[in-house]
Amino acid sequence: MCGIAGFWHPNSQGRYDGSSALTRMTNAILRRGPDDAGAWDNNAGLFLGHRRLAIVDLTSAGHQPMESPQGRYVIIFNGEIYNFEALRREIDAARSTPVSWRGHSDTEVILAAFEQWGIQASLRKLVGMFSIAVWDQPQETLTLARDRIGEKPLYYGLSQGALLFGSELQALEAHPNFDAVVSRDSLALLLKYAYVPAPHSIYEGIFKLPAGTYLELKSIDLENGSASTPQAYWELPSAQTESGFSLSDTEAVDQLQELMGATIRDQMVADVPLGAFLSGGIDSTLIVSLMQSLSSQQVKTYTIGFDNPRYNEAEHAKAVARHLGTDHTELYVSGADALAVISKLPEIYSEPFADSSQIPTYLVSQLARNHVTVSLSGDAGDELFGGYNRYQYLPGVWKKLGRVPGPARRLAARMIESTSPDRWNSIATALSPFTPARLRVRLPGDKLHKLANVMQHDSPSQMYDRVVSQWQNASEAVIGASQLRGPASVGDSDFASWMMRQDTMTYLPDDILTKVDRAAMAVSLETRVPFLDHRIVEFASSLPMSLKIRNGSTKWILRQLLYRYVPREMIERPKMGFGIPLHEWLRGPLREWADALLDPQRLASEGYFVPGMIQTVWEKHLRGQGNYQHQLWPVLMFQAWLDQKQAI
Repeated sequence: MCGIAGFWHPNSQGRYDGSSALTRMTNAILRRGPDDAGAWDNNAGLFLGHRRLAIVDLTSAGHQPMESPQGRYVIIFNGEIYNFEALRREIDAARSTPVSWRGHSDTEVILAAFEQWGIQASLRKLVGMFSIAVWDQPQETLTLARDRIGEKPLYYGLSQGALLFGSELQALEAHPNFDAVVSRDSLALLLKYAYVPAPHSIYEGIFKLPAGTYLELKSIDLENGSASTPQAYWELPSAQTESGFSLSDTEAVDQLQELMGATIRDQMVADVPLGAFLSGGIDSTLIVSLMQSLSSQQVKTYTIGFDNPRYNEAEHAKAVARHLGTDHTELYVSGADALAVISKLPEIYSEPFADSSQIPTYLVSQLARNHVTVSLSGDAGDELFGGYNRYQYLPGVWKKLGRVPGPARRLAARMIESTSPDRWNSIATALSPFTPARLRVRLPGDKLHKLANVMQHDSPSQMYDRVVSQWQNASEAVIGASQLRGPASVGDSDFASWMMRQDTMTYLPDDILTKVDRAAMAVSLETRVPFLDHRIVEFASSLPMSLKIRNGSTKWILRQLLYRYVPREMIERPKMGFGIPLHEWLRGPLREWADALLDPQRLASEGYFVPGMIQTVWEKHLRGQGNYQHQLWPVLMFQAWLDQKQAI
């Protein structure tokens, strides 16, 4: 795990000191790689910089930038290649004389693979997470590449004649040619989704390289002032139908166990201390169960707890850890501890980012980093194996309500919305003793209001877009923003499978993986996500829906595998999530902070938001007329980010 940064600016000599510019770029991402720094240039305007967090081969043999054995390629690389030892053996077997390896880092294996098979073919052979910039010296071509699902970030863009690229926006901002212009359309996307989806960034002309793609650049591209189009080397497979799947239930679980075991065994390879996040939920418990089954020593596990029982999973995690026999560490944090993180968020997240679970994610990363340098995570189980409630209830809602005339649906929605979420929560609490366990959900009032929202739309894709959106009229709240388009039509696809595919391609890389990467790298912790081994992703895509959702049970196949390690009753409970009582904080300890950021005069002078729209939502939240934390947090995160940029 590292940080990369660089630029390509032909004929820039004399305009500024390129070496100093590169140093400023790599220093801006120091936390991603505190162990070592490196730089390389070709004396013609191309500069490659690296910050290293040493995980495998801690010696100088892993130093970057690194040249290939025959000198054709120079690489900077962020990530981990889990099959590097197998690739190393394959390369040696394919050559008449074995490679003279300098050490045992995965970086030199990547370079040898490029020389053996070429860049595109090698990308398809790599198993792991990565962002790569590699210079082909004879061809004078720079290639940028990103892993299949988007675990590792890579920004790039042309600015005043220079191609800038790096792991985080801070690196690009540190270059003297960087031209910081906020994209109004990206700001509207932030309000809508709470993150800026790839390929966009918060800045005009700066992009995120999409997951599973590579980009080839030559000097002519810089001269023309435009980059070529990223090319896909991998695509998420289409979902399998029931009739096209031949394995029995037991055979499917067995195959998943074999795949997961092999993946986790590979991901437990490190020359530094390694552990895992453990929430006590299905996904993290499965990862830790398999880790412990493969280890002769106690696996180190970490969780944080909150005093508020609605947001506390620490007791569940402790019970799981005790059952599995892990070396468990928990830390109960106060509201003040969590609130203290907020001032750090603009720097941690590089561009505005508004998933409020970023706060506990940072805290658990900080806890783990006190003991280990690498932590495995259970992320992506929901998207791949059908864990979100919307995969069940939206198809059911559409099937029932799609036949109801639109005016009747909208009338019912208004009736639901006439009672506040808090009031619905109180009603649900009163009825809880008489409600079957499978019907009990966390914050039912919020979910009822979401139901009311989706009832107002006339297609499945519109329903989905409504559920995953924080602001429905985001472009109207941002001055100068274009009208945003929703996702493509579901067409003939199974609605649940279509939603899972959408989430895997958008919400997973741009929200979940962004959240974890930035929070962990802020404390120089490497995170690994076993579910995102592309072979597991492809296996999940091959499964029919009945192996993911069955009889009202989500992630059915994961549960069956987990029952082989943990008693069913230990994990069968309502899904909690990883949240904080943000709506309460905004009315309490965060009110003064939020008031200052949302001041109408300030908003008007800055010129990004329509002050009246923002103020209306803020006042409704303060009066308790609804929980508007999801609409307000993106605005507040942008405002806090803007504050930081203006202070620099």
